[in-house]
Amino acid sequence: MRFFKKNMALARLRQALIAILLIVNAWLAPAWVQAQLLPALGDGAELSLGAEREFGERIVAELYRDPDYIADPVLQEYAQAMLAALLHAARERGELTNEMAERYAWQILLVRDRSVNAFALPGGFFGLHLGMIAVVATPDELASVLAHELSHVTQRHIARLIAQEKRQTPLMIGALILGALVASRSPDAGQAVMMGGSALAVQNQLNFSRDMEREADRVGFSLMRPAGYAPQGFVTMFDKLQAANRINDNGDWPYLRSHPLTSQRIADLHGRLPKGLPPAPPAPLVHAMMAARARVLMRPGIDAWRRWVVDAQAPELATRSLADRVGARTQGALAAVQLQEWALARRLVAALQADVRGDAPGTRQARLMAAELELDAGDATAALAALGNAGADASARPEMLLRTRVLLALGQAAPMAGVLQTWVTDHAHDAAAWQALAQVWHAQGQALRAVRAEGEAQAAHYDYAGAVDRFRAGQDLAHRSTGAQDYIEASIIDTRLRAVQSLLAQQTRERRVDQ
Repeated sequence: MRFFKKNMALARLRQALIAILLIVNAWLAPAWVQAQLLPALGDGAELSLGAEREFGERIVAELYRDPDYIADPVLQEYAQAMLAALLHAARERGELTNEMAERYAWQILLVRDRSVNAFALPGGFFGLHLGMIAVVATPDELASVLAHELSHVTQRHIARLIAQEKRQTPLMIGALILGALVASRSPDAGQAVMMGGSALAVQNQLNFSRDMEREADRVGFSLMRPAGYAPQGFVTMFDKLQAANRINDNGDWPYLRSHPLTSQRIADLHGRLPKGLPPAPPAPLVHAMMAARARVLMRPGIDAWRRWVVDAQAPELATRSLADRVGARTQGALAAVQLQEWALARRLVAALQADVRGDAPGTRQARLMAAELELDAGDATAALAALGNAGADASARPEMLLRTRVLLALGQAAPMAGVLQTWVTDHAHDAAAWQALAQVWHAQGQALRAVRAEGEAQAAHYDYAGAVDRFRAGQDLAHRSTGAQDYIEASIIDTRLRAVQSLLAQQTRERRVDQ
């Protein structure tokens, strides 16, 4: 079954790849003919910011449909906060233009995959495997990976690659660009895509890729301290990758394949560390909790979960460091939830809460875990008590979404409608929030509003056909409604339908070009 699933996923990736390559051909052919020689690596002028964003949207629309895409609010918040700090530093340093900041998505997609990988996509989209979160020892190491990927985007490496390879056909260049993306899921498939071009073209791409890697290292390294992260994280992450490169070639570290590690890159990063730099601070407890959460959500299997449950109760755990203890108990508690061993999970969460007492971020995560546990165990009343007042406003996304689930289970979700509306006003591409709002409105009997929210959730994942379907269903429903509020809602649906139909028409035209 696992083999069948992976082959189906690869088939979808190959289909998406073919479609996207033909889009590249349609977009870039005129610019290709007019391209001028550029100094150094080029400036990416051949591909506009808007075209690059659309290119990225076509890719992530496929990733959202992948069964291994995971929308975990806790890990999502942790990664997005890290990216936000790096983006702020990039703007302050002039690496990120105002236009790029506004036009690009700056969005991380989490992938339920145990392999160690991360990748940047056109238009400010990023992919982050749970395996990467699970292996980094500090937030500084994870920040170094995101800083590197962010720099690929701010330096417009995809557009610059197109400029560098202007003598090749757009189709071949599309294959070279996206080979690394396919390799993130299957090294063999990625290699097959890369072999689609001539050996010379592949070698030219690899040479340019090394230049891009060095530039992403340099720019990414410069963002670390301004973003609040220890630059040593870059070096320790490189050392970890180097060790993996020596002993591991079984596909568990695809990041090494799409980001080839060289002694020159390693030496350069070591040389950039200023002398007399104070030692990096110890990793906060919350990072141990995030790494543990990622390991459990990777779904390693019942045997691993049972082993972690045993480890979390071992007597010798008391002699280990606080961070190790917190990580083990988080891992064990979450594994017990997966195994539906509720009483054991409650004991481990209680022990965890005692360990993190006095640490505000850790206490918050333990509270969320306690509420999630009770909700999964079927006790929504206990889950609400565990949450307390957290999530009653739109200031913290994980609490807000969890509180909505709890109140829906209790039949008391009406107060969350206004909270969620406030959130989606500022975060229009948050599909999970739109879907939660749809559930709340359904529970309130506001069917028309609920259908509109479902359409917005589809649009947020760039599924414009699905969004059009829901908005049309809203129109049909509005024709049978007579209330004043329904009239206003119907007007909103009409406006949104026209806007999304325009986006769908653009997608359809591109698919016709593909054929």
